[in-house]
Amino acid sequence: MKKYKIELHAHSAETSRCGSIGAEEMVKKYDEAGYSALVLTDHYYARFFEEISYLSWKDQLENYLKGYQTACEAAKNLDFKVFLGLEIKFGDDPNEYLIYGLNKDFLFKHPNLYQLSLEEFRTLTVDQKDEVLVFQAHPFRPGMAPVSNALLDGLEVYNGNPRHDSQNDKALCYAKKHELKMISGSDFHEEEDLARGGIAAAGLPSDMRELCSLLRSGEYDLIKDGII
Repeated sequence: MKKYKIELHAHSAETSRCGSIGAEEMVKKYDEAGYSALVLTDHYYARFFEEISYLSWKDQLENYLKGYQTACEAAKNLDFKVFLGLEIKFGDDPNEYLIYGLNKDFLFKHPNLYQLSLEEFRTLTVDQKDEVLVFQAHPFRPGMAPVSNALLDGLEVYNGNPRHDSQNDKALCYAKKHELKMISGSDFHEEEDLARGGIAAAGLPSDMRELCSLLRSGEYDLIKDGII
């Protein structure tokens, strides 16, 4: 049976200052690597928005979405899907969270989400509980630790970025012990990160709602070091 590969953690050079590859090239590379979709999770950080705070929120948001919009345009010429996600840091919280299910309209109506705490964010999205998922990214990197299970939908138990010590084995053991949903992501920034992580599923989601449903179901395989 065919498995559809989906990248869940990727950054573009247009939006994430640590990214070195543009969104158009990234989409082409993932398509060539045999993936069917990716979620662009550019960094939603205070420093990004503070540097352009002289702009209206609409223009700030358009700047943030440049990578996503470029990726969507690139995917139009391919049999490939691009979904919008975020990797966010809340307030003084040292941890980082992968958010799935927010759309552009929500982001426009609720500016500066990075000023919230994780608890406040979960309260803000409580009416969308079945649509907005929060997975803690690389929870055992130095300086980070898993937060309350009640605030999470799951953990990133495999992070493919080779330049960080994400202690993936600890994340996997923790998620199993606490019966949390598990995801994998390449944490793509550079060429060497390509196609190291993600998930493989029997079906390909047509939109973010279907992707969130898939993530809640847990009916997929984790890709680790490029292997299903």
